[in-house]
Amino acid sequence: MEEQQTIKMKDVKEIIKRRWRVFVLTVISVFFCALVIVVLWKPVYRATSTILIEEQEISRDYVMATVTSYAESRLQSINQRIMSSSRLLEIINRFNLYADERERRTTEEIIEDMRKKDIKFETIMANVVDSRTGSLSQATIAFTVSYEGKNPQTVQQIANVLASLYLEENLKVVDQQTTGTIKFLDEEMMSVQAKLFNLDKKISIFKENNPHALPELLQFNLQTLDWSERNYDQIVEQLRALHEKENYLRTELAAMTPDSIDKETERLKELRLNLINLKTRFSDSYPDVIKIKREIADIEQKLQSSEGEQPATPKKPDNPAYVALSAQLASVQSEIESSKRQIEDINKRKDEYRGRLESSPRVEGEYRQLMDERNNTQAKYDDLMKKYMEAKVAYGLEKGQMGERFTLIDPARLPEKPVRPQRIVIILLGLIVGLGAGVGAVALQEATDGSARRTEDLTRVFRFAVLAEVPEIVTIEDMQKKKNKLAMIIGTTAVAIIVLVVAVHFFVMDLDILLAKLLRKLAV
Repeated sequence: MEEQQTIKMKDVKEIIKRRWRVFVLTVISVFFCALVIVVLWKPVYRATSTILIEEQEISRDYVMATVTSYAESRLQSINQRIMSSSRLLEIINRFNLYADERERRTTEEIIEDMRKKDIKFETIMANVVDSRTGSLSQATIAFTVSYEGKNPQTVQQIANVLASLYLEENLKVVDQQTTGTIKFLDEEMMSVQAKLFNLDKKISIFKENNPHALPELLQFNLQTLDWSERNYDQIVEQLRALHEKENYLRTELAAMTPDSIDKETERLKELRLNLINLKTRFSDSYPDVIKIKREIADIEQKLQSSEGEQPATPKKPDNPAYVALSAQLASVQSEIESSKRQIEDINKRKDEYRGRLESSPRVEGEYRQLMDERNNTQAKYDDLMKKYMEAKVAYGLEKGQMGERFTLIDPARLPEKPVRPQRIVIILLGLIVGLGAGVGAVALQEATDGSARRTEDLTRVFRFAVLAEVPEIVTIEDMQKKKNKLAMIIGTTAVAIIVLVVAVHFFVMDLDILLAKLLRKLAV
């Protein structure tokens, strides 16, 4: 097994002496390439506009704006509209952008590169108290829109154009949402109002078809039916009493004679009997006897006069008691007929109200369904009316630009320094890469060099002991050559340092300033 070779400091010095030319040449080549990249890489400038999202001026407790979407979602929507191909193509044609690339690339590719590489859209977040929830959360308070290009003046103009597009698009979105909300609410109100009119018409027709069976008349129908039942019982009891009275009067009339003559005849018989009884006890001069005789004479005279008259018409009853009882009987019979008619009317009314009560559940269901639909429609109409009025107020708020709005607080300025390339980074990176490449080149040459430069190399290769070692013979010419090489190394290093300092100073500082001043003069 071969022994592992160790590199000592003396070996490193010898390697540096042998390979310094390769190392220096590699470092200078890589560094020169970095300088070439810095010189040939065209500078890219960036202009940025900052837009602030201002809150609504009037408190939301008094006026609620129509645009209630969060700023993040609205910004994304506006950003998608502005980043559309038609908008970007309009900007490209307006400023004649990418003129050198249009011949070898398609329009879609140019627009895609402009959208993804050249235009930058960034939001600025901050911890704020959310007015909707009252909690602390992150919210977008501003955003920036920037554009990168090779012409500073064009970059500034495009950045300002993009900012104006965001402002205009926001106003357009707000106006569309407010006017669209008002139009939608107005159309919905007209539709609901027409539906209300049709429902009112249906309810009116339903009431006309069912005037007595409506739910609000249910209690009245129940009370009326109960009153009819009680009235029916009273009239039936009254009719029974009238029938009893009728029977009593008929009995009384049957025991009486309708004419007064019959009565006088019976009275005459009674008086004669009384006279006979009195004569048996008293004389003819007794006052009671004289009185009875006189009364008998009057009755006989009346009977004789009534017998001599010939009646032309049927004789009416002239017995006052009979007439009075007959009148009472006729009155009772009239009351009986009236009670019977009342009973019939009550029965009809009871049947009518029973029919109303029987149809009341069906009518109530249909009526309640109509009224529920009408109430719901009315509630919807009231809600739409409230929202419509709020939308009108919000429209005035947005029209006066007192709602949530975008304000350009930092317009794009003319860039004085490019954002790319970063010359210091490239030069330093070129120096570091050059040093690494030099070390790598030296290591590669050492690894591929098979020369034996030490006694250990011969021993490791041939496995024989070295008997003697002849040292290097240094002449005066060799010493002079070493001095010349050392001087050349020192000179080369000094030149490289001077070139590095000049390059950094010129390309990093002066070139940007000179270009910016030149562009400003050309713009003027």
